[in-house]
Amino acid sequence: MKTRHFDRIGNGGIAFTELGFGTAPLGNLYRAVSDEDANATLETAWRVGCRYYDTAPLYGLGLSETRLNPFLRSKKRDDLVLSSKVGRIMRACPPDQRTGIGKFFDTPSRREVYDYSYDGVMRSFEASLERLGVDRIDILFVHDLDIFTHGSKEASDQCIEEFMRSGYYGLLALRDQGVIKAFGGGINEWQVAQTLAERGDFDLFLLAGRYTLLEQEALQSFLPLCQKRGIGIVLGGPYNSGILATGPKPGAYYNYSEAPQDILDRVARIEAICKRHGVHLIEAALQFPLLHPSVVSVIPGGQWPSEVECNRSLLDAKLPSALWADLKKEGLMRADAPTA
Repeated sequence: MKTRHFDRIGNGGIAFTELGFGTAPLGNLYRAVSDEDANATLETAWRVGCRYYDTAPLYGLGLSETRLNPFLRSKKRDDLVLSSKVGRIMRACPPDQRTGIGKFFDTPSRREVYDYSYDGVMRSFEASLERLGVDRIDILFVHDLDIFTHGSKEASDQCIEEFMRSGYYGLLALRDQGVIKAFGGGINEWQVAQTLAERGDFDLFLLAGRYTLLEQEALQSFLPLCQKRGIGIVLGGPYNSGILATGPKPGAYYNYSEAPQDILDRVARIEAICKRHGVHLIEAALQFPLLHPSVVSVIPGGQWPSEVECNRSLLDAKLPSALWADLKKEGLMRADAPTA
């Protein structure tokens, strides 16, 4: 698999495989997965060439990280790139008070506590090291400083202020001391990512679903800023929660909910143009973000080996340049979206 070397500050950098593996599904997201099946999925990702693995304390309330533990112990640490996140502390609680009831299944009884302070960042980092069973993590992302998570711009802004006053300096110290290679933000909204980029010395952003075949508003100002400052983008959610993989069928998911009619209609138009060029919608969806020079890896995730194998095969599809030209001509893609 092709790799993209990222070295913003001259510390040796990080070699990202173009296809990474996001482990939220292995935290029993939306359905329970056995330990055996989770390990089979991780081993399949390794077999097809993925060498970048992203996790977080939130995913399965620690379950994703603990499932990575035996897998990581079977690999040479220098052969892979590992990222996790800070901003939440997982605290034991009664089962009926745990975070994510109805979203995460068969997880430890843990309650998330948001903590974007210096001490919170360090405690989260240490807990992740223990759950993962490793002596280092390459990248730490501050997790979910966005409106989607906190419910309002005011609440998001308060969390950003707490982080920039305190927790930010924890990540800065860890990077400057060589404990981690890079740090950034794992964010659902490009506007919030831009606010952080304007206020601090961030290396990378894991942007979830905000630069896809369906959405390119981040080209307005955020992605040009990233190019100017040499900031890398890990693109999560390239299928916008599913609709760019399944197509606009009834009940298709967009942004974690059933897609509204206007989104169904737009995806139907995109899919029609893809078919005209002999291209599957899902192929175009996975490859499109990688055409932007700031994108270092795309991480669609997957709960089953077959999903991982499918994602890998999509990278090999040959897509005609006329496809992108027609999408732009029909107003279904921004004219300034890189396509070569």
